[in-house]
Amino acid sequence: MRAILFDQFHGPVEVREVPDPRAPDGAVVVRVHATGLCLSDWHAWSGHDADIAALPHVPGHELAGVVAEVGTGVTGWHVGDRVTVPFVSGCGTCEWCRTGQAQVCPDQTQPGFTHWGSYAELVALHAADANLVAIPDGVSFETAASLGCRFATAYRAVAGRAQVRAGEWVVVVGAGGVGLSAIMIAVARGARVVAVDRSAVALDAARRTGAERTVLADGLEVPGVVRQVTDGGAHVAVDAVGSEQTCADAIGSLRRRGRHVQVGLFPPVDGGPRVPMGRVIAWELDVLGSHGMAAADYPEMLDLVASEALRPQDLLDRVVGLAQAAELLPTMDTTPRAGMVVLDPRRA
Repeated sequence: MRAILFDQFHGPVEVREVPDPRAPDGAVVVRVHATGLCLSDWHAWSGHDADIAALPHVPGHELAGVVAEVGTGVTGWHVGDRVTVPFVSGCGTCEWCRTGQAQVCPDQTQPGFTHWGSYAELVALHAADANLVAIPDGVSFETAASLGCRFATAYRAVAGRAQVRAGEWVVVVGAGGVGLSAIMIAVARGARVVAVDRSAVALDAARRTGAERTVLADGLEVPGVVRQVTDGGAHVAVDAVGSEQTCADAIGSLRRRGRHVQVGLFPPVDGGPRVPMGRVIAWELDVLGSHGMAAADYPEMLDLVASEALRPQDLLDRVVGLAQAAELLPTMDTTPRAGMVVLDPRRA
């Protein structure tokens, strides 16, 4: 098969012919029709996940496609089924998986991290009966691929962890794929959203997605601006980027007793990232982690997508082929993003 591959972290990214994956017991192989280019894949290329990503490596973790091979022991899936999968795949047998919390499974696998991922024509997915999700009729592969990481992660963060309510102010820091998804979901739940980003193009996309107010993070004291806009601070803050600055801006934008959800991954720093815990303690803020979403939680979200109450397809920027995706991956931390870029491995 053709795949995007790198032999060293932070090194050249190339399209090569590599051996096809096989389906071990309990797994399937999926022919990839769409897979998202996500900042998390840039983290993998940068070596921030070197403890789990072995070299040489094929990235890619949010995907949709068609089952091409079924391993021994798989009972719920057949060749030809249209499927997607959460980027965190649980083992299917531990206490967390048995209670529908596979996103925190201690024995989880993640395509594009723990094994070769979906920037390829084929990808192996483990514990298929516990993790695969059927794509409803009328939902495109591109739309389904966007659910696997960014949209599902945002849905879990906004609806599951923060439990955003109608009338609340929500500040979303970062208007990339996760941030725009969080904006759309918060607006659909009746919230009022302030979007923060350093890119005017991204903020234009945020306004189209439903953000009521936008803040260009270009030398401004972001928390002060947000607190003024929201008459004292947001009820909920979402850091969809993952840096000391964006985390501090999000927490500083909250009102007393607010809820902060950390979605963006931090690059490794000596001593760990600094978080303004003095404000957290003094104002009794809730700090919530959010790590993807389990397959057990997909039906509610998919029903909303199928009914078009939520339209992740509106966040799609463009579809690219393997060669262009290989060029884009190393620049994802610096290239302004105004929506989701999806790779179709069947293209050149």
